[in-house]
Amino acid sequence: QFMLIFIISGLVILGYCSQVSNEGTYQEVVRATCGKVTGILCELAIAIYTFGTCIAFFIVIGDQLDRLVAAAAQETDGSPEGHWYTDRKFTIVVTAVLVILPLSIPKEISFQKYASALSVMGTWYVTVVVIVKYIFPDKDMNPDHAPVTSASWTAVFNAMPTICFGFQCHVSCVPVFNSMKTKAIKPWGFVVTCSMIICLFVYTGTGVCGFLTFGSSVNQDVLMSYPPDDIAVAIARAFIVLCVVTSYPILHFCGRAVVEGLWLRFQGEQVEVCVRRERRRRILQTLVWFVVTLVLALFIPDIGRVISLIGGLAACFIFVFPGLCLMQAKLSETDIRTKSWHLLVFLGVAMVTLGAFIFGLTTSNSIYQDVVN
Repeated sequence: QFMLIFIISGLVILGYCSQVSNEGTYQEVVRATCGKVTGILCELAIAIYTFGTCIAFFIVIGDQLDRLVAAAAQETDGSPEGHWYTDRKFTIVVTAVLVILPLSIPKEISFQKYASALSVMGTWYVTVVVIVKYIFPDKDMNPDHAPVTSASWTAVFNAMPTICFGFQCHVSCVPVFNSMKTKAIKPWGFVVTCSMIICLFVYTGTGVCGFLTFGSSVNQDVLMSYPPDDIAVAIARAFIVLCVVTSYPILHFCGRAVVEGLWLRFQGEQVEVCVRRERRRRILQTLVWFVVTLVLALFIPDIGRVISLIGGLAACFIFVFPGLCLMQAKLSETDIRTKSWHLLVFLGVAMVTLGAFIFGLTTSNSIYQDVVN
């Protein structure tokens, strides 16, 4: 709940700064409010974050799709050896090449809006399945309820990357704010508050009931803890795959747009040349992005490692950049500096400090764990 206050505050701040600066994307708001250098750092962070998220999406597809194929082939976890077509790497490559790549090449992704309602329904379905499975567990489930304790208080922050990764929607919130019929802070605050509360209930219900069902032996991807032949869970896996397949092109589009902007800005090409070469650049950028993320996903089977790295970076989008934007927006005002002005400046400082702390601690801890393991 404490984190949720800052998360909602960041979304409201971005809407306010977008209204003040009259900019339509996250990076443009940061660039207009905080200056050129901070804007470039924000663009680089978005490119890295979306790149890492695309890798995580491929890993999720591999985790879920091979279980679906195994269930269709009537295999069980006790099978001595699976068929070649149920292999994780094979399912990732086939899905990526036949489905995700064609969806990622187009210049516009407006057609993706039709999958939004289905993805939301799928998310709710997954939560309901996990809760029902906890209330009415299968007879053959033996959860490991051994107490889990930590030797260090800093271990509490190990959950921060996952929390930031799950609640980070700030990069796309600025276009959403500008698409509202009434672009005002009050209705925007109501929308983001309701959305984050819904996310809180979905994440909490899935996480708590998943842990209570399997105990300390629960998989990082909770659906992987269920047997592959469970029909209800198989449908949940299908919904997750559908959601990820439609989400990859959107994240790739955001990252590609940032890379394209950085490339054109530093090249200084004329508009006519940019338009004429746009299709060639777009296809090349898409293929390079697609191949690299696919190869990395094939050799990084643990989604926890990816989330631990980019989850710390998500803290920058939630705390650091919105805090900087709020500070700069208030400092640029020439009106009388009231108590509310000082309170908002203090909020900006607190958000930047908290975000920098979370980013530094979680990123250094993730790198350390990877080196040790």
